[in-house]
Amino acid sequence: MPTATSEAAPLLAPTDATTQTSAPLLGSPSPVSSLASPVSAASDTDTSLLRAKIVDLQAEVQRLRESAVVPTDVVDLNDERVLQEVGIYRYHHPLENSEEFRERLQSIQNRITQFVLDKAAILASDMFTFNNSLAKGRKMTSDFSKLMLRAYNSEADSCVRSLRAGNVVTAERRLEASVVSIAKLGAMMEMRVNPDYHALRIEELQLTADFAMKVQEERELAREERERLREERRVELELAAERERLAKERQHYENAMRALEASGDTAGAAELAEKVAELDGAIAQNDFRAANIRAGYVYVISNVGALGHNMVKIGMTRRLEPLDRVRELGDASVPFPFDVHAIYFSEDAVTLENELHHAFADARVNRVNERREFFFATPMQVRDVLAAKVGNLLEFSEQPESTQYLQSKGYWPTTDLARSELG
Repeated sequence: MPTATSEAAPLLAPTDATTQTSAPLLGSPSPVSSLASPVSAASDTDTSLLRAKIVDLQAEVQRLRESAVVPTDVVDLNDERVLQEVGIYRYHHPLENSEEFRERLQSIQNRITQFVLDKAAILASDMFTFNNSLAKGRKMTSDFSKLMLRAYNSEADSCVRSLRAGNVVTAERRLEASVVSIAKLGAMMEMRVNPDYHALRIEELQLTADFAMKVQEERELAREERERLREERRVELELAAERERLAKERQHYENAMRALEASGDTAGAAELAEKVAELDGAIAQNDFRAANIRAGYVYVISNVGALGHNMVKIGMTRRLEPLDRVRELGDASVPFPFDVHAIYFSEDAVTLENELHHAFADARVNRVNERREFFFATPMQVRDVLAAKVGNLLEFSEQPESTQYLQSKGYWPTTDLARSELG
């Protein structure tokens, strides 16, 4: 029988041999120095291979992300992605104004309260037993029903509170996921949310979203109406001031004409009479514009520095000096002033503006708020349509000046990061 010592001896032998073998001989060249150059070259090659491998792995990760299938029980809470998915908002319950939505919401909430009072919001089996006791089972079912209803209502109320105008899809998905979870957790007691109660909470969500969108629309309309009234008041004051100026100027020339007639200077009086006639025409035109609210200027403007090369604004103003309106649009809200391509006076500028908007309806930038008058089009395209409707255009500038934009562009940072931050 071998002893412990005899078994341990062979184990020590390789250790000694290894120790002796690994000891370098005196005077022999160092293996490290002889392999330094190959190791350095191999290191560079390995680094390149690793970098290439990293690039391949990053591309593979991106491919997997793009092709990944989202589980059905995961709710997408990215509002921007959902808004793009559903497109332009459509009312679930079209009503006239926010007050009607408020009344309908109150009616829905009363029905929700009645469901809870009638204990009909959660459905469950009444034959569940606990410790072989039907009474205890029913008591447990009742307690769990209250707990599940509290959880469901908490989720529903959270959806209502966090609802954004125009995004009811995410809230509906969250509530649907809550219904599925409750059904899974309460399967033993056949516990589930009453479909009628769930439908009522979904209707509440939809009405809340409609109400929020209607309030937003009404605020926007009120703001635009205030702006329209301010613009009309400004135009009225301008026309009244111009009427007063023309009347004073006419009176001045008329007094001078009468003085010349009294002195017998018929030639001078005739010349001033022509001037009085011109002023009469200007006064008549001013009075016409004051009486005809459809008369005004249709303008076509662009802003390359702010909007790019292929976007224009087609608008209308009743100002005596339409460039004043253009300068207002190019205020501090945009980095560069607008360039004017055309300003055309029309006795029915409202109709002309609407016709141009209709011609470029498919190129409209803002598809939600059509009162935003920006279009994906070039000035030349607008010129062709405008010329077809009004005939020859005396003045039309095809190329924008963009003076400040061109002067500033050379001083912009040239790195991609800086440009992305500016853009």
